[in-house]
Amino acid sequence: MPHDILINWSPQETRVALVQNGALQEIHIERSLERGLVGNIYAGRVARVLPGMQSAFIDIGMERSAFLHVADVFTGVHGKHAEADGQAAPVVPIEKQVFEGQSLMVQVIKDPIGSKGARLSTQISIAGRLLVFLPQDNHIGVSQKIPLELRESLRKRLVHLAHSDEDKGGFILRTNGEDATDAQLQEDIDYLRKTWAKVKAASKQLAPKSLLHQDLNLLQRVLRDMVDEHTQTIRIDSQEQHTMLQQFGKEFMPSAVAKLSHYKGERPIFDLFNIDEEIQQALGRKVVLKSGGYLIIDQTEALTTVDVNTGGFVGARNFEDTIYKTNLEAAGAIARQLRLRNLGGVIVTDFIDMQSAEHRESVLAEFSKHLSRDKVKTSISPFSALGLVEMTRKRTRESLAQLLCEPCSHCQGRGIVNTARTTAYNILREILREARQFSPREFRVLASPKVIDLLQEEESLHLAGLSEFIGKPISLQAEFGIGDEQFNIVLL
Repeated sequence: MPHDILINWSPQETRVALVQNGALQEIHIERSLERGLVGNIYAGRVARVLPGMQSAFIDIGMERSAFLHVADVFTGVHGKHAEADGQAAPVVPIEKQVFEGQSLMVQVIKDPIGSKGARLSTQISIAGRLLVFLPQDNHIGVSQKIPLELRESLRKRLVHLAHSDEDKGGFILRTNGEDATDAQLQEDIDYLRKTWAKVKAASKQLAPKSLLHQDLNLLQRVLRDMVDEHTQTIRIDSQEQHTMLQQFGKEFMPSAVAKLSHYKGERPIFDLFNIDEEIQQALGRKVVLKSGGYLIIDQTEALTTVDVNTGGFVGARNFEDTIYKTNLEAAGAIARQLRLRNLGGVIVTDFIDMQSAEHRESVLAEFSKHLSRDKVKTSISPFSALGLVEMTRKRTRESLAQLLCEPCSHCQGRGIVNTARTTAYNILREILREARQFSPREFRVLASPKVIDLLQEEESLHLAGLSEFIGKPISLQAEFGIGDEQFNIVLL
């Protein structure tokens, strides 16, 4: 479907919105301080070789030296990015492969964590939109996540395109390249080879410990990954970044440049389609449908559940028709929410029960139709015996909630907290427990004002009875900075 791309840029954060028919479908966010090093290519210098650990420390110009393990040293045999051919490559000790002071082209495969430096590999790989380029390896492979029956035909197509001239280098077809045309694959091949040519040129010109290639930022990935024949416009609210994107597009994505424009309007660019409001709604559990029905979306570590409800929708001629129309509308809304929230993994949808098999098939077809517009790979199963629809959506990055939110400090991510009365009774039990072990002059309770008020009023008799039973006074003190289920008992 035709769509527009809006880009809101600031020095600290880049936000990209994909809009179809005036509705937000996808939101991508990148923060400058949180951008990692994975994918970056450096001209490194071997600082130290550790035969006992079969590792080496490599100086890449960072505060801490990076780490290279023997398993990540490319030997010329099919690398870890290629499909296994059943033969294990012989392991050559690292002290026979690298030496102190040696210059090496290396790539970051794991970001620094705590006191540990980045982890490196000498097998270079450059990711494109549909392919991964392996410039040191002529192997042509296909992602093992693509169905087995399709792999050989895809491999033959890729061999023909990649080895049609004297250029060397191997390619791995990514999962999202399964349905790509030859023209799209060729465009990705050309982009990757141009990128590698720039890396090689930089390696000859720059001194050791220099950055040779940085993985694309979000702005550049917009042109590489999001722009296609259905893109109508790309509007960005920064003149400086607009100029940068034009230069990048002219070199690597010429077809996208004509769609790019600088937004000069007085209103913030995201206000054109109420995108900030949509983002806030996408962080909530409840999604209201136009008909009056609603969805409840719960994201857990294991899976995501979606519950469909009729709500206030009573406009159809009979109840079965009401259910059917609500489910049809929900099918499109759920597909949109999966893209907008970037929910991945296992997703289980509980549509409202339908008696008609024809209605169930129609709702499933509608759901599949909307999911087919998603660039992220999805797989959907028919209605189960319990009336549930199970599906999977490939995890590509953090979900919107994981990116923008953190667990609540009061409920620790549970979404609920104890009532004030539950906390009050926990306090009474804890005082009794402490009184059996210690004999202070007084017990002082520190809790939220709501809990203290409850103890002073409705639970005052129980508090007085406990004080008389343990033979010690109990004083109460309200603390405004703590939650209703938190408390402290101070022994005085």
